[in-house]
Amino acid sequence: MSKLRLLLLVMLIFTGVWHITTQTQAQSSLPLILILTGDGPITPAMREYLRRGIKIAEQRSAEALIFQLNTPGGNIEPMNTMVQDIRLSTVPVIVYVQPRGAMAASAGTVITLAGHVAAMAPETTIGAASPVGAQGEDLGQTMEEKVKNMLKATVRSLAERRGEKAVALAESTIDSAKAISANEAYQAGLIDFIANDLADLIKKLDGFQVELATGPRTIHTQGATSEQIPISLIEQLLTILTNPNIVFLLLTIGVQAVLIELYSPGGWIAGFIGVVCISLAMYGLGVLPVNWFGLVFLVLSFALFILDIKAPTHGALTAAGVGSLIIGSLVLFNSPGVPSFQRVSVPLVISVSITIGIVFTSILIFALRAQKAPVRTGLESLIGRVGIARTDINPSGNVQVGGELWTAELEAGAKPIPAGSRVRVTGKEGIHITVKKLEEET
Repeated sequence: MSKLRLLLLVMLIFTGVWHITTQTQAQSSLPLILILTGDGPITPAMREYLRRGIKIAEQRSAEALIFQLNTPGGNIEPMNTMVQDIRLSTVPVIVYVQPRGAMAASAGTVITLAGHVAAMAPETTIGAASPVGAQGEDLGQTMEEKVKNMLKATVRSLAERRGEKAVALAESTIDSAKAISANEAYQAGLIDFIANDLADLIKKLDGFQVELATGPRTIHTQGATSEQIPISLIEQLLTILTNPNIVFLLLTIGVQAVLIELYSPGGWIAGFIGVVCISLAMYGLGVLPVNWFGLVFLVLSFALFILDIKAPTHGALTAAGVGSLIIGSLVLFNSPGVPSFQRVSVPLVISVSITIGIVFTSILIFALRAQKAPVRTGLESLIGRVGIARTDINPSGNVQVGGELWTAELEAGAKPIPAGSRVRVTGKEGIHITVKKLEEET
């Protein structure tokens, strides 16, 4: 009986393993579609996210990679790299502008056209791809022509398979910053599908043929399983560091901490925090379109705060520092021509500047009070206090003041003081104090 039970147990385990293996093989034979979500400006962080997604899709032999895009635009440099990564991918990359109300503006237009399949959700837009300078300003005529011609050549090469009407429409997004609705783009052949949602898009992709760098390929999505690739912690951090409001806060905290360390050396916490904050802020400043002249006002503002503590002017320098901080922040981030999504919040700048001003004003008040407070150490701290003469003082003797025995001399013009009399300290001469009898006070 024991052998029979053992045999049945072995058969049961074998049956379970076989069933699991069969299910795994059946699932692995189904098409796999990976999904990325790019929501926000085109930044190096989004570029690395897309690059990682393409690499995972190739390693797992995915049927397709869907890149959900909603962006107001961004820098040309990461855009060019993203276009190259998409075109070199051995897995079809479908760029899908969604959800409803989303856009693929500016650099997002070129990325959408670079997809092996371009799709949009209803009520979405694409276009407005005219280039601007690194600080959001209009380019000079010569430079503008160069950049526009380069971008037009790029979109022509990406849209030429879609027909002349699509090429002309794509060029108009650069020449005249034209924005196009999803229906207009579909009717012109600029995109391949209008899909209500991911399920609708996956259904429409079945049997669609695309041209990869390795040759033509037909996408099969019948019974496909989909899997979301989340953005990593590092990519999230890099995305946060390109938020102008976060960069502003890091910059103000960093500069303030470093100046405190410089004017009050000896510790390391303020200096460490300042260096870390400024280092993180510099990454964002390298990505965002900023006017570096604003940094001059920022440093000046904190220098004024510190000066008002060192040489009090009853708040005048602190008020000037608040004004300089507001002006510097707006000059740095909100120069004319900078897109609204890359501008710092004006209420945030004003509230933070006023808060910092209040903090430094409080420090200034405590500094003034400390200057006016009586001295509490050394011989100066004894002046005005009452003690007891332990010996006759004529003209010198010993006096007990504050629990300590001091050598005392008569104040000029004062009468001799017998031992045991109460005396008041009126001054100091070298290492001695001067006293007079308490009854002699008027």
